[in-house]
Amino acid sequence: MKLLTLNCHSWQEEDQWKKLDILAASIHEAAYDVVALQEVSQSIVSEQVTDRLKKDNFGLLLVQKLNDLGSTYKYTWAFSHTAYDQYEEGVALLTKCPILDQTEFLVSQSDDPEFWKTRKVVGLTIDHHGIPYAFYSCHMGWWQDKEEPFRCQMDQLVTNVNKQIPHYLMGDFNNASNIEAEGYAYVQHLGYNDTFQLAGEKDSGITVAGEIAGWEKNNENKRIDFIFTSTKDKVRLSRVIFNGINKPVISDHFGVEVTIENGTMNGTS
Repeated sequence: MKLLTLNCHSWQEEDQWKKLDILAASIHEAAYDVVALQEVSQSIVSEQVTDRLKKDNFGLLLVQKLNDLGSTYKYTWAFSHTAYDQYEEGVALLTKCPILDQTEFLVSQSDDPEFWKTRKVVGLTIDHHGIPYAFYSCHMGWWQDKEEPFRCQMDQLVTNVNKQIPHYLMGDFNNASNIEAEGYAYVQHLGYNDTFQLAGEKDSGITVAGEIAGWEKNNENKRIDFIFTSTKDKVRLSRVIFNGINKPVISDHFGVEVTIENGTMNGTS
């Protein structure tokens, strides 16, 4: 089973149409089973095409480009909050697999879409070779945030996930792996395993190089984008993508791709 997570930064990027083409071609080439995206935006003023999606929804355009390349993906998107006074921003999941169930829920204390710290998670349960798995695309807050602390958001997330089946928490967690006794450690305290740590083959894991929005005046390279699992499946590979080494840079975050071995304790993949 092949997974990808990326905070795509959507329309805040320069040359985003070119970068959208790179993302679509990379997904088509790798044939990921599930893709989790964060900061997936659409213009507030754009034309409505479904009850929630607008014509320039970044993920919708991605799916259309994938269709043109010959890859069929199902798509779900949840609106979290407005951004920069011109976008509706949310989280999304794409999958090639049959969908058994889908959900979305707040993890923030705020439910005000005008407040930029309001956060939703979107989830899909899929059938992968006869075995159900659940996946959640997450864009979380910061450990020391007084208004929307990460710990409260994680508690809310864990309350809402389907604990009866193997599941994966994928996305931008805004908590660096090298900071002790904060968010990264708390996720593990809740019983989740970092696929990077489980991987037989891996690179540095760095997903943010230097300063970005939300991490101003912090020039250290960081690992803040993760794929956590409720299982201890054998992970063959964890690799950073869209970092200028493995595919061109297309966002202020790099992506993470993992490959789960066949014949693990939770079934085939």
